[in-house]
Amino acid sequence: MTTYTPLPIPPAALAELRGTDDSGRPARPYTAREDGVPLDCVGSPLRCCLRPIEAGERIALVSYAPLRRWARTTGAAPGAYDEAGPVFVHAEECPGPRGEGYPFARPGALRTLRRYDSAGHIVGGRLFEIPEEAGPGFDKALGEAFADPRVALVHIRAVEYGCFHFEVRRP
Repeated sequence: MTTYTPLPIPPAALAELRGTDDSGRPARPYTAREDGVPLDCVGSPLRCCLRPIEAGERIALVSYAPLRRWARTTGAAPGAYDEAGPVFVHAEECPGPRGEGYPFARPGALRTLRRYDSAGHIVGGRLFEIPEEAGPGFDKALGEAFADPRVALVHIRAVEYGCFHFEVRRP
């Protein structure tokens, strides 16, 4: 059990992304293969169900703008903080997250925790190395983030590629 809830890309956004992504490009689904053709992706994170890609699954690599989509529902105006980046999603509707805990929590992996206020402006961030006890480590880092009353949500991103992994909103 975790203190905070990791959120996948919402179903309504996924439905749109599977047609046209947030950079205006049509999704191009393909089957994930062990040999990496057409793209090495087996084991990469799926942001629709917060688990790794398995060989044989139909997926798409799409551009996603999480802050922009959040701002549409809240009336925020992130301005220059609005950014889009690549994420893998199932090519068709999926049941969403199956497990509990923080996804993609490989000990030693580096993440950034970007903090945003209710206007969609960045108000801080930190580098986070996932510890052996990932759950308590994430709980502590997110607790520090939400200790700042300005923080409305936190985006967890991979350091290596800058990819969005998941979002956590103020409880």
